[in-house]
Amino acid sequence: MQVRYLSASLVLAFFSLGVTAQTSSPAAPPPLPPLVGSIAGHPGWPVAKPEDVKSPEAILDAVYDVISGGKGQARDWNRMRSLFVPDSRLIPAINVPATTEKPAHVDAVILTIDDYIARSSGRTTANGFFEHSIHNKVEQFGNIVQIWSTYESRHNADDPKPFARGINSFQLLNDGQRYWIVNIFWDAESPAHPIPPQYLPK
Repeated sequence: MQVRYLSASLVLAFFSLGVTAQTSSPAAPPPLPPLVGSIAGHPGWPVAKPEDVKSPEAILDAVYDVISGGKGQARDWNRMRSLFVPDSRLIPAINVPATTEKPAHVDAVILTIDDYIARSSGRTTANGFFEHSIHNKVEQFGNIVQIWSTYESRHNADDPKPFARGINSFQLLNDGQRYWIVNIFWDAESPAHPIPPQYLPK
């Protein structure tokens, strides 16, 4: 009889330990480090000319100006960098041809500002490249700005017709003192996708 009571006591103690283990609170995760903004995290970033970044229209004009130039003309890439937050992205939509595994489709290529400079500097200086906007649609809320900027591209400034057109989608930040470009996402016009009339000059 004593053995039976002893066994029952052991069983009760076992289940009591199991319930305690199941109901105990898990350890709290370690606190996450504080968030640091892209601008604050890069204190040595090139400083912009005040006139380049005083308004959404000014920063758009500065972008088109800095990437444009004739054959052999070097671009001021530090001026280009100064217009963007350091962690900005430039994102072209590209057409990917069909393969045996996948049909033709469209993809997005994610470039840093330095990726863009490395890939475009040789081509633009070798061939000449001039780009400007012909229509801008600006929307703003609080500190964020969205601009759909219809562009035309030429190899020479006086070419009668552009070799390409499309729309640049700009996302801007107003930090209280100036504007910064956070992203540019763009797509080129094609016969299948002409620019809609609302994004063209009237």
